[in-house]
Amino acid sequence: MRINLTKKDIVNAIYMQIGFSKKISETLLEEFFEILLTNLIKYKQVKLSKFGTFSLKYKNERMGRNPKTKEAAIIKARKIISFKASKELKNSVNKI
Repeated sequence: MRINLTKKDIVNAIYMQIGFSKKISETLLEEFFEILLTNLIKYKQVKLSKFGTFSLKYKNERMGRNPKTKEAAIIKARKIISFKASKELKNSVNKI
């Protein structure tokens, strides 16, 4: 059983199902990811109907600990991306 779905797998699926060339399929996928990233940075949230919502959240700086050495360390502030699945996606997964 395959665990990872790669860009190459998606490009091949577009090629097989829609009939675009592999080059066009790859460009289409890259443009989709670029649009998703650009809008996520600009609007802090991207909703894909019947799929889910990607949100950009900010985590403050905090104290952490290296579990191996037990040494305290500061974890820097950073942005994270969270995903919340839509009801339709959850229902589709639970039907299987």
